Amino acid sequence: MTDLNSPRYWINGRATAELALDDRGLHYGDGVFSTIAVEGGQLLLMDAHLQRLVEGCQRLGFASIPDSEMLRSHAQAVVEKVDRAALKIIVTRGGGGRGYRSPGSTGFPTWIMGCYPWPAIKPRCQSTGVDVRLCTLRLSHQSRLAGVKHLNRLEQVIARSEWNDEHDEGLMLDQDGTVVEGTMSNLFLLRDGRLVTPLLDRAGVRGVMRDVVLRVAAELGINVEQRRVSIAELYHAAEMFLTNCIIGIWPVKSIDEHRLRPGPVTRKLQEALRDTHVVVIA
Repeated sequence: MTDLNSPRYWINGRATAELALDDRGLHYGDGVFSTIAVEGGQLLLMDAHLQRLVEGCQRLGFASIPDSEMLRSHAQAVVEKVDRAALKIIVTRGGGGRGYRSPGSTGFPTWIMGCYPWPAIKPRCQSTGVDVRLCTLRLSHQSRLAGVKHLNRLEQVIARSEWNDEHDEGLMLDQDGTVVEGTMSNLFLLRDGRLVTPLLDRAGVRGVMRDVVLRVAAELGINVEQRRVSIAELYHAAEMFLTNCIIGIWPVKSIDEHRLRPGPVTRKLQEALRDTHVVVIA
């Protein structure tokens, strides 16, 4: 096994970083993506990532969708000798002429894989926790796209520019001022003995790790509620944590001036994820 020193790219199965200039993913963000943790040459939660990619293509109305088994086979070959990495898979609608109208039944998707060195994550992020802030930029309500991890991430890009390194993550609100997610993560909080995560019917990304936590929590007998979350609830939460497939679970130790500490529910879920080998241990 080896560690990556620099990114490697494949487009439609070819080792290249040259993308056709008429690709709709480049022009319009017309596509979806997923980022998979790689540990010991294994693609963690690959079934769930492939399912989300296919569902995202269907939600966007792609006329053609890459075969899941073909993507799996190529991805496994890419990471076979890689010890630890992050594999990003992008699927765009493919090439097309100028204008928003899609090429219809004649379009053929482009699929891109990028294998990146594992990010330098500080051990304290999973142990003592992270500092978060509220972002000023608010997410648009787009019920047709809610939950989809599409390529249009400008809201997150702008929100992330609101701070440097004094915080580890920013929480994003929607147009009504309810809490939706982090710029790169999903949010969970413990309120009155019940685990709560924001409802993603108007905005936000349905993260693969979010789904895993919902399932594992149910198996452990932890009640979970998906609903609207107010800003005030953030400052009265007994526990709070963030999730995605690269970070696993990050406990939140502060939001603005409000201090928290990792609690028993957060720790129980962290341990359960480690035991099921679906996260990379920093």
